[in-house]
Amino acid sequence: MQHKPSGGARPGTATGPRSGPMSIGAVLKELRAEFPELTVAGIRFLEAEGLVEPARSPSGGRRFREADVARLGRVLRLQRDHCLSLRAIKEHLGAPGRDSAAPAPSVAAPRGAEAGRASEPGPAPVASAVRTGRRELLGSAGVREEELAEWEEYGLLGPAADGTYRLADVAVARLVARLGRHGVEARHLRSVKAAADRQLALAEQRVAPLRRHPDQRTRSGAESTAEELADLSVRLYGAFMASGTHPDRTRCD
Repeated sequence: MQHKPSGGARPGTATGPRSGPMSIGAVLKELRAEFPELTVAGIRFLEAEGLVEPARSPSGGRRFREADVARLGRVLRLQRDHCLSLRAIKEHLGAPGRDSAAPAPSVAAPRGAEAGRASEPGPAPVASAVRTGRRELLGSAGVREEELAEWEEYGLLGPAADGTYRLADVAVARLVARLGRHGVEARHLRSVKAAADRQLALAEQRVAPLRRHPDQRTRSGAESTAEELADLSVRLYGAFMASGTHPDRTRCD
């Protein structure tokens, strides 16, 4: 019988009722039990791709409902266990709030498999839930191999040891490609990457004592603190950009 992946819940992923909407940090903590490589950037990327649509608090923070967390689990599971592209997952599940109840597409038999073994269930393909291949990255960003190679040479992004990329790298590739259309080259962006790395190092320096704190609640809050520092850094960068757009203006004209 042909193997039909369900994309349902797995051991290690909480599925019980929750007290209310969750922050992105709380969602990350819950899903990491099953997806240890998941990051806040990965969740944000899946949101940007339209695979999940969390509500927003009055201050603009993401508030994930139980259905949002369950959908994220299905998305990550389908990508990890069945090597589905994000487009295929989106088509299968439908728009957020209208999840498909149909079983996931069947896993194709490997090329060259013996006819008598083609329909036998086998181990799920090995793929990270928050990583993608080089070919899919190129297609998603709409760039050529030589462009990606140049960006890697300048250290803007790079693959893991197994040749896969984080979902955040796909977002980076798209933005670098769009900047390139305006004449901004990879060499111009090295300072931006270096500044981001320094800011991340500073945030980690501030959070490190919390991770080692004897109080469990304090240690549990380290991730949310790191998330807040990252958000504030991004917002500050945007504010700097906005304030420097017209430095010669002194009046509201």
